[in-house]
Amino acid sequence: MPDLTSQLLPQLEARRINGLDASPTAVYPAYQGQSLVNLPGTICKLLGAEPLGAPALAPEWLEPLGERYQHVIMLLVDGLGLQYFQRFLDTAPWKDWLNEAALLPLTSVTPSTTATALTTLWTGATPAEHGILGYEMWLKEYGMVSNMILHCGMTSVGDVGGLRRSGFDPLTFLPVPTLGGHLKAQEVKVSAFTHQSIAYSGLSQMLHRDAELIAYKTLNDLWVTLSDWLDTHADERTYTYVYWGDIDELSHRYSPDDIRPALEFATFAFTLRSFVQQRQMTSHHDTLMLMTADHGQIHTPRQEAFDLRNHPKFTACLTMEPTGENRLPYLFLRSGMEAQAEDYIQKTWPGMFRVFPTEAILQSGLMGESIYALTPQRMGDRVVVPQDHAYWWWANKDNPLMGRHGGLTAREMLVPLFALPL
Repeated sequence: MPDLTSQLLPQLEARRINGLDASPTAVYPAYQGQSLVNLPGTICKLLGAEPLGAPALAPEWLEPLGERYQHVIMLLVDGLGLQYFQRFLDTAPWKDWLNEAALLPLTSVTPSTTATALTTLWTGATPAEHGILGYEMWLKEYGMVSNMILHCGMTSVGDVGGLRRSGFDPLTFLPVPTLGGHLKAQEVKVSAFTHQSIAYSGLSQMLHRDAELIAYKTLNDLWVTLSDWLDTHADERTYTYVYWGDIDELSHRYSPDDIRPALEFATFAFTLRSFVQQRQMTSHHDTLMLMTADHGQIHTPRQEAFDLRNHPKFTACLTMEPTGENRLPYLFLRSGMEAQAEDYIQKTWPGMFRVFPTEAILQSGLMGESIYALTPQRMGDRVVVPQDHAYWWWANKDNPLMGRHGGLTAREMLVPLFALPL
């Protein structure tokens, strides 16, 4: 099973969307068979279940994975971009596995961010279809800008799940079915392993509602508990989702180019190797381990010029602070001030931001072709695409981030799909 990156990556890099020039170097989501949205359908196919959501991966991507398995394990390494992962391919254990594994490039979704991408991975729906459009989202029906991971108001402190007081129910919020319920109805046992700090977050409850939720404390705790769980359900078809988020957290704090996330990933790989060795000794060659990511990250040095608190003339054109992502903001403009806002952007940050009417973005298919009824109102009037390493910071606090994602650069949009039979 080969490393097909060099063969398949040019197809993703060359992809363009008619009528949308977001950036000369943009990597656009390949929803037709080479992106995260195609993984739920692929998982169903590998387990012999009826499909869910978007079609499975395109034939060139699907064939190296094999055909049928009793067990599929999905390792989601938050923030592990393809280019970042490639730095480790000549180190153990990855170099030792390449003869028996497949490495394929995929695109993330737009925006390339956790809340959006994980919802896609649990539904097989594009962002425009499932309606989770970023970390910060205007929910008109609840009258607030909400944190779509913690499910609370964006300015709330210590109020995880606070949206429930406004009538929000994470179990019924999504307009599309989830993979857990879909597989469960076909007698596939589904489990979700997440760190105890986020196991019961709003996003976890929303996405994992039909899965057996298992919280782990450390990496060693994770692999031992996972192995025991697989042994317990050896005679059943199973889908096991494992989320690990330390790279993303450290990359945000120190930059993806810092040594800390690299060292943390090396620790992850070391403990993963022990798990794989143990499974290979005891399994019946009926298990496929997949590893992918929701997005990558880029280094975004702190710059006062990007702090919107320093631009009151611009924010005066808005009815509220931007929403979405620092690397893909949505603007809600005051009536009659549209031209003034766009003029300010062009003069203050020349060449750093491209501004598009929301309708044009949705019609382009950048976020998918099927559009949920509430999606347009959640995106406001304009979508802004930062160029290179530009971003906006609008929170009423000091900017702590050195790494970000959400945009259309290769480092943010390209993710690996590493497949290893066990």
